Amino acid sequence: MKTILIVDDSPFIAKEISDIVSDNGYKVIGHAKNGETGIAMAAELKPDIITMDIIMPGIDGIEAAVEILKNNPDQKIIMLSSLCDQDTIEEIQGIGLKHLIAKPLEGEQLLSVLAEELSD
Repeated sequence: MKTILIVDDSPFIAKEISDIVSDNGYKVIGHAKNGETGIAMAAELKPDIITMDIIMPGIDGIEAAVEILKNNPDQKIIMLSSLCDQDTIEEIQGIGLKHLIAKPLEGEQLLSVLAEELSD
C-alpha cells in the first residue's frame, strides 16, 4: 500500500484528500499544517508521495518542496493550489515537479496524477 503525507493548512482540504485517497487504496501516514512541519514529517515518515499546498503560513509549499527535495531528490510531490497561473506552473517545474492540481479538488484528477507519479 502506497503511503501519502498531506501538507495543507486547511483541515477541510486535508480531510477531502484523505477521504479520496483512503477510499482508493492509499494510506495517509500524516498531515502537516504548515511547510516547516511538512519538511520534518517528510524526513521522518518517508512517504511514497506528498500532496503539498502552496499557500500556507510560514514556509510556503514551494519553499517546503525545495527543502524536501534537497534532502531526498527522488521524493514524489504533487502541488495543490488555487494559484494555477503560468508563473506558478513554471515555478514548480523549475524545482523539478511535474504536477500542479487546481483547487477545488477533483477526485479523479488527483487519483490520476497519483497513479502517474507512482508509476515513474
